[in-house]
Amino acid sequence: MYFESGGMYHVYNQGNNRQTIFFNRNNYLYFLRKLRLQILPFADILAWCLMPNHFHLMIYVKQNEILKTTLDMTKKCLLPGDFSPGATSSRVRTKTLNASIGVLLSSYTRGINNQENRTGSLFRKETNAICLNDSTGHHLNWYKKFGATIMNVEILEWQYPQTCMDYIHFNPVKSEIGE
Repeated sequence: MYFESGGMYHVYNQGNNRQTIFFNRNNYLYFLRKLRLQILPFADILAWCLMPNHFHLMIYVKQNEILKTTLDMTKKCLLPGDFSPGATSSRVRTKTLNASIGVLLSSYTRGINNQENRTGSLFRKETNAICLNDSTGHHLNWYKKFGATIMNVEILEWQYPQTCMDYIHFNPVKSEIGE
């Protein structure tokens, strides 16, 4: 997946072989806590839907990576005048939205595998992310005219971000969940 700052994305994945990924109410809450922890530093969540065997997110990416400074307790400083045996150095690492999505799914999988006494993949290998405000002409709702990128607003159903949000929100209704 490739994310750009300022991009609006539909992110989704489902259970491996369409298997159940949420077994009880606490699983949904556990996933939401992990979602908040892993995604909110990078993006605003505009819409979300958790179904028994899949999930949908609509996010607006504020930043694709975060610089993180960590203390490296294994390396001793070799700076002039620093001879203390317990000296440490700090490392600057970047954390990306892609990596955070991976952490979200793998840590959730570990929790479910422990709960259900199972092993292996819970989610499909590929998490999908579709850019909803792509201006390169890949989506039919965007076109270029006289050098400007224009959203096709003549037909309201073609407004992809709105269509996606509607799809995410009506997914449980369409599946008759909660009735």
